[in-house]
Amino acid sequence: MNKRPLGRTGLQVSEISFGTWAIGGSWGQTDDAESLRALDKAMDEGVNFFDTADVYGDGKSERLLARATKGKEDKIHIATKFCRQGDIHDPQTYSEQRIRRWCEDSLKRLERETIDLYQIHCAPFEILKQGAVFEVLDKLQQDGKIRAYGVSVETVEEGLFCLEKSGVQALQIIFNIFRQKPIAELLPRASERGVGLLVRLPLASGLLTGKFTADATFEAEDHRNFNRDGAAFNVGETFAGLPFAKGVELASQLGWIAEGRGNMTRAALRWLLDFKEITCVIPGFKNVRQVEDNLGVLEAKPFSAEEHERLRKFYEEQVQAHIRGAY
Repeated sequence: MNKRPLGRTGLQVSEISFGTWAIGGSWGQTDDAESLRALDKAMDEGVNFFDTADVYGDGKSERLLARATKGKEDKIHIATKFCRQGDIHDPQTYSEQRIRRWCEDSLKRLERETIDLYQIHCAPFEILKQGAVFEVLDKLQQDGKIRAYGVSVETVEEGLFCLEKSGVQALQIIFNIFRQKPIAELLPRASERGVGLLVRLPLASGLLTGKFTADATFEAEDHRNFNRDGAAFNVGETFAGLPFAKGVELASQLGWIAEGRGNMTRAALRWLLDFKEITCVIPGFKNVRQVEDNLGVLEAKPFSAEEHERLRKFYEEQVQAHIRGAY
């Protein structure tokens, strides 16, 4: 397992790490025993970093991580997020009192004394610009409650703004073959600032596995059912902001990327790892098979310059115009 530096934190994290939204909820039914087996498999294969949030299954993902990493706290690093338990548009949600309480609650669920990376969970740009939330995070860092802090953002503009905050050591961004906007400005700027980049939704909610058909259906509690048009939160968090049928159509044109790379899943992850500015990709999972499939990227060949150019043109000419939501 290759490791890359997480910004200026001093941490070296596995370039394939995992997000735990799916095992907490909002991706259909879950099996906790299987989730724990999958976490164990990931760690056995060298994964040393997991991303979670206090609202994933109302703390369920954090509790599962506590069970899985018991006794390994010094070797397995955890990033969690806050603010979406409250009204994200209300400045009071970002008061020191509330953030401290949420931080302490996450520490209890994770059964840890310090959170390795504490992230603002997609707060509105207006809140970020007010700046008070960063002052609270500085205090938590000084108190030893968090080792470092970062921001999970929805747009390139938000990311560029956060990079100018001296305390921000990591950004979590939506980045994949269907969402290439960060390449031009955000990636090089983050590298200049020494800020780590975590890539969420690397497979565009599964579109880039190439396994969906236009008539595919999802369980009622799966966000790919209830948020495919942005009814619950930013539409960009589901299928990269693409209308589902269009996403399936576009994915069908990408079968060639799997040649010599095993399958589309591994190819899509490999494409992201070709960017040296990226710290790690954090695909989701619900079972051991998915963990193993994602880890198969470690044996996939990098993309050539010609292949990267082909995918850039594909995005600009066929994908970009169909993306909905701020990005």
